[in-house]
Formats: sequence, C-alpha cells, structure tokens
Amino acid sequence: MPDADTIITVPPAVTRVLALANQKGGVGKTTTTINLATALAACGKRVLVVDLDPQGNASTGLGIGRDQRTVTSYDVLVNGATVTEATIPTAVPGMALVPASLDLSGAEVELVDQSRREYRLAEALAGIRASYEYILIDCPPSLGLLTLNALVAADAVLVPLQCEFYALEGLSHLLQTIEQIKQALNPRLSIQGVVLTMYDKRNNLCELVATDVRGHFGAKVYETVIPRNVKVSEAPSHGKPVLLYDLRCAGSQAYIHLAREVLHRERQVIAEGVAP
Repeated sequence: MPDADTIITVPPAVTRVLALANQKGGVGKTTTTINLATALAACGKRVLVVDLDPQGNASTGLGIGRDQRTVTSYDVLVNGATVTEATIPTAVPGMALVPASLDLSGAEVELVDQSRREYRLAEALAGIRASYEYILIDCPPSLGLLTLNALVAADAVLVPLQCEFYALEGLSHLLQTIEQIKQALNPRLSIQGVVLTMYDKRNNLCELVATDVRGHFGAKVYETVIPRNVKVSEAPSHGKPVLLYDLRCAGSQAYIHLAREVLHRERQVIAEGVAP
C-alpha cells in the first residue's frame, strides 16, 4: 500500500460512488448492481453503472452486446480513454453504462508497473461525477488491482452476501482490505451495508445464516433480503434487469425495497456528513 501522502482527494459532491464487492463469486453481486441501479433510476436518480468485471456480465445483463462495446472500462484504465467516451445508454431511462470486455482480464498485469495504478478509476471518474447522482461499480470476484481501483474510487462499499453455510468465510479478508484502503488510500471509504441474497424462506439454513450475519454486523445489514427467484435468474438471458423483465415478481419488489433503504442511508450520510 502507498503511504498516506499519496491519498487522492475528491472535492465534496452530491454524487455518491458505491462499489459492490465480494471476492467470492456467485453471491448475486452483478444481479444486485444492475437491479439496484435500475431501482435508483426509477426513483428519478441519474445513475452510471461501471462494469469492472472481465466477464462483462453486467453489460450483458443490461442488453449490451459484445459488438456494442467499442470503448470499455479497460480502455479507461489502461489506454487513457475518458469515461464519457466509454459511456453508452441503456434501456433504463436515466441510467448509463461503462461496459466491460475480456481485455480487462489482462489489465492487472498491464497496470502493475504503472504509476498511480490504484487511482486510475478514481481519477477518470472525478471529471464526470457531477453528471450523475449515483455511480455503481460492479467489481470482479477477487481482491486484485481492479477491485482496488474500485475501492479507491468509491465513497462506500455495498457487500452482497449469499445465504449459505460459508457466507461469512472470507468476508473478514474483504473487511480487512477495506480498512487498509481506508487507512492508506481512501479515508472516506465506508461500508454502506451488507445485503443478504438468494434467500429461501423454506430453508432453515438461510434463516440461521441471516441471524448469524446480523449478529456479526448488526445495523449494517439491510432489512431487505433478496429472495431466490426464478424471474431474477431468467432476466439476464433476456438482456434486461428483472425490474424491466417482471416488475411484479418478488425479486423486483425486493430490489425496490433495497433501493429505498440505500437512499435512506445515503440521506443520513449527506445530512450528517459522515458514513452511516
């Protein structure tokens, strides 16, 4: 980690940058990113989604084909492209996307010898923050240089956590990383909240896991839980957020409730001038 003298400073702004991170794959991180972003846009917020996962699932889930991704987050990080050049509209009114491509899989190697490699995304976003109220970054399932860039750029982290036996395994590593970044690179970074995903009320283990997570993190855990839902699973294959695919399904309604909780916490942050 660089020393405190290299901390990047971002001027105060209404815009909030949220990184959705968990080094464990398959926890509903991308699904939460695109559907929370859609719900925030439905609330009248100007939203940008930054796809920072080489798999590009957030881009696919928003209906953006590979042939449409001419300038991507890779170009922003490695080739000096601006966020504006990479941004493309989505089918969701008020929501735009910086797509990802497979090129990102090599970005960590290409950036490793570059100066200020941890700040590439933060510096790129600094120029467009005023254009959006929320910027959501979909991180890859690792704690490498891509996720580091997201956490340095972010104001807060939202952690999706699957309701399964090993839910808490590895989470301490993520929290330790967040604390290290806060100390050395990004003093404004906080945890916005932990959202429980893939919840099945018929499964006693899910309730046990939820109770365990709430016991560890208390009020940091959102009241809203995201249910295991067929419509949520189907929506990406249609290139749509579930809120556009089936607004009435349980998954869509859960993301609407989650957006309300996120906005409530964000209002507290702005009012108090401190992290929740």
